[in-house]
Amino acid sequence: MRKKVILMLLFCSSLFTVLAQTASDSLALVSADWQVKTLQKGILYRKAVFASLYGVPQEVSIFEISPKQNNFDVLIHNPKEETSMAACHAGAVAAINGSYFNMELGNSVCYLRRDGAVIDTTSIGTLATVSNGAVFIRKGKLRLIPWSKQDEKLCTLKKGTVLASGPLMLLNGKVRDLSACNQGFVNTKHPRSAVALTKDKKILLIVVDGRLKGKSEGVNIPELTHMIRVLGGKDALNLDGGGSSTLWSAALPNKGIANTPCGSAERQVGNSLCVFQ
Repeated sequence: MRKKVILMLLFCSSLFTVLAQTASDSLALVSADWQVKTLQKGILYRKAVFASLYGVPQEVSIFEISPKQNNFDVLIHNPKEETSMAACHAGAVAAINGSYFNMELGNSVCYLRRDGAVIDTTSIGTLATVSNGAVFIRKGKLRLIPWSKQDEKLCTLKKGTVLASGPLMLLNGKVRDLSACNQGFVNTKHPRSAVALTKDKKILLIVVDGRLKGKSEGVNIPELTHMIRVLGGKDALNLDGGGSSTLWSAALPNKGIANTPCGSAERQVGNSLCVFQ
């Protein structure tokens, strides 16, 4: 009996530690000294540096976009190109890297459909387990939807663009079940990119830098989900991350890159999510 009591106390203690950490991270997010800058009509830039968030240093960069003044589109890079360069050439005002792609060939390895034409399909393996959501854009307006290989096979949409990615972290304010996703991908801290819709109908483009020891060490998917919920997100989709994570604006100096990519230079990628006025 005594052993059971001790085990229960240890369990409660560890549970309290987890909850306390979540509470401290929530407090850190809402009380952070967010630098806020208006980039142009309908686009705010927020950036914060944390000495400790989810147990490590972090840097978070966010564009908050009003869909009333801005339209969205998926830009296909052919050949692959840096997010900043591709978006600039296309006349975009802001952009974030898109979904997963073939590092050698540059094509998307997640389902991509534009106006009824299938451009790419989702590859098998780890990416197939995590690509359970999609960006759906029609007439410049963006929403996030659940997705699967079965949806891919049955899709008959004739208008708009669908780009699969994932995991889908939040839908209608509820945390999604990620048990079918590759757990190594979900639970390892990485640089992360995400797109989210808020309760007040704003769209967030988010990059958490990572792999920068002592400066910004990245987050895992549950941490990213928590962050977006605290910041008011109700729907949220993870995009390609790692060395691909790039947030760009035409209104910023130094090539317009808002975050600090973890590689020696900005990575060339296969597609991007772009904002147009």
